[in-house]
Amino acid sequence: METIISKIKDYAYYLSLPKVTLTDLLEIFIIAFVIYHTILWVKNTRAWTLVKGILVLFLCYLIAYILDMSVILWIFNKTLAIGITALLIVFQPELRKALEEIGKKNIVKSIIPFDDQKDKNKRFSDKSINEIVKATVELAKAKTGALIIMEKDIILSEYERTGINLDSAISSQLLINIFEHNTPLHDGAVIIRGDRIVAATCYLPLSDNLGLSKELGTRHRAGVGISEVSDSLTIIVSEETGKISVAIGGKLLRNIDGDLLKKKLMEMQGNVDDDKKKKRFNFTLHLKKDSENK
Repeated sequence: METIISKIKDYAYYLSLPKVTLTDLLEIFIIAFVIYHTILWVKNTRAWTLVKGILVLFLCYLIAYILDMSVILWIFNKTLAIGITALLIVFQPELRKALEEIGKKNIVKSIIPFDDQKDKNKRFSDKSINEIVKATVELAKAKTGALIIMEKDIILSEYERTGINLDSAISSQLLINIFEHNTPLHDGAVIIRGDRIVAATCYLPLSDNLGLSKELGTRHRAGVGISEVSDSLTIIVSEETGKISVAIGGKLLRNIDGDLLKKKLMEMQGNVDDDKKKKRFNFTLHLKKDSENK
């Protein structure tokens, strides 16, 4: 009997919560804060794509370990040290940017980011869509080359720094004036974040996709290139033909009109899903009324 009571006490001891002090709570808060902002940093940069590649390699290692594939395990173990060094080199721009952000970050704003998240969820307004479409159509009619980047979730600060900061409201007149020939800002790309034009004359990475048509110039390759390394939507106006194209996810949709461009922007904004929900709700409500009348 005493043995049973002793085992119950030992079991209860293991189940009992440890003594938590104020220092422990502070330590938990600091670790949670660091983990949260690390995940946020990975999500908002190109690092997320690299992390997915690392997860695939880890899955391959796990499968090799379970199946006891000695040769593959030997290769993984020998290349682990080199892989860590390679990761530091690959992540170097993002790591440098993260350290810069730590130096100028507002701690209170980071701890309570409710206002920022609210603005981010909004993305951009219908007025901004109309102004962008209007400017794009006018630039196409005048055969004025243009490159407009609509930022989504991945922040394009790395490319924003290559241009000239504007931080101005979106208007068709301003966009047309920026891309006007022989003006200081016409060369390069414009980056739009939310309802603001954040920078102009930005340099973008060129796509090395061999599947792109040879008749496409540097402007189109730059538009596809930025869509390959981010989740942005790129609007391209050809200077030679005046045709409008859109690049999303490394794919180029050519020769579109203003209506289709507006539809693509609304899809990026999220209004299409909202409209579907409203229609579904109205349809359900209509059916309910019909059944009540019967």
